[in-house]
Amino acid sequence: MLATDAPTGTMDSSSSNQSAPAQQTSTSAAPAEEQIRQTKRILGIIPNFRAVSTSQVLPPQSPKEKFITATEDSFDYSAVLLPAVLAGYSQATNATPEFHQGAAGYGRYLWHSYVDQAVENYAVEFVVPVITHQDNRYYTLGKGGFFKRTGYALSRVVITRADNGTETFNTSEVIGAGAAAGISNLYYPSGERTFGNTGEKWGLNVGVDAATFVFKEFWPDINNAIFHTKD
Repeated sequence: MLATDAPTGTMDSSSSNQSAPAQQTSTSAAPAEEQIRQTKRILGIIPNFRAVSTSQVLPPQSPKEKFITATEDSFDYSAVLLPAVLAGYSQATNATPEFHQGAAGYGRYLWHSYVDQAVENYAVEFVVPVITHQDNRYYTLGKGGFFKRTGYALSRVVITRADNGTETFNTSEVIGAGAAAGISNLYYPSGERTFGNTGEKWGLNVGVDAATFVFKEFWPDINNAIFHTKD
């Protein structure tokens, strides 16, 4: 009986030891995955529909989905926030003297900034991605140090994913932002339709998107630090 009982105890011990690492692995892996999860909105207000968590594997976007994304970014109730800030800055620096000052002048700056944003959204997120078969979503890196993740986020303005999952030059961002800057000449005063102004708007479009990518990259970390939530 003693000889029979000994192997039984050994088997129970080894079985317990084998299951322990598996349990430790699953519990230690879960927080790492949760920390990089994106939310649909930032601070419950700003759209974050294009940000994809590192752990997510998504199918290619259809043209309809790309159109819907551009429309959500352009006509969401919060879509006026960035144009409002840019309009205030432009008026303060007298960027377009033809608009003048005061409330009426701010109104002109505001609707021009809003249309600029909408045109750029449709060019970068819908028209060019459909033509070039590129994915307009931002895929979070979610790991590594601050400089590594920041560099990765900034690089996404020139590197993106094709619909087949391979990395490619971000034609959608570079060409789309430039096309939007060119189209803006149709509704700005004739005195502002210069090559220099168009190039400046092109750079602004790309710069705003680059800053947005950096913010999206670190938003899950900020969200967890402020609200203590990993989802």
